[in-house]
Amino acid sequence: MTNRHRSTAAFLACGLALSLTACGGGREYAVPKEACGVALDAKTLDPFLFDGEKLEIKGDSLIETGTSVQGACGIGVDGRPVIDLRVDKVDRLYDPMAELDAFRFTHREKIEKLPFPGLGALGDRNSMVSTECAGPEADHLVVHVVVGGQDDGGDVAERRKNIEAFTFDFVPKVKKALGCTV
Repeated sequence: MTNRHRSTAAFLACGLALSLTACGGGREYAVPKEACGVALDAKTLDPFLFDGEKLEIKGDSLIETGTSVQGACGIGVDGRPVIDLRVDKVDRLYDPMAELDAFRFTHREKIEKLPFPGLGALGDRNSMVSTECAGPEADHLVVHVVVGGQDDGGDVAERRKNIEAFTFDFVPKVKKALGCTV
């Protein structure tokens, strides 16, 4: 092979490598350790993240809401939603399985074994948990988790399992950050 052919081959190989890198996707952002005023576990958040360039956190801190009875916050990648979080400070325990909340869910099921006191429901794209707080800012909390992201159908059972895992990790962290005693 002549030097000219080697140079051409090297140039083409380099060009191919660069184009694959540029088009190959991947996560060009760091997974946050904290968002919305609450610590996050990268392991439970990871299943909802997808390839993209920029991770954005929009909305209020779920904790520093002052006298507000609600905090809402969302995490997105490249302008597309990954997960939306909302915490409502309420006066009593609400049942997410009540008919009043049926509209929030697709294929709603009761969460049988919450790892903390409360009531919970799980749908194909969301969870809702009502729990005691007995803290300085609230007697009870209702925590909503809604996942977005790529709607490729995917394995719904796996997504539900991941939503539940995120919820089980996230709710105690919200309670701790709000100073709940229960």
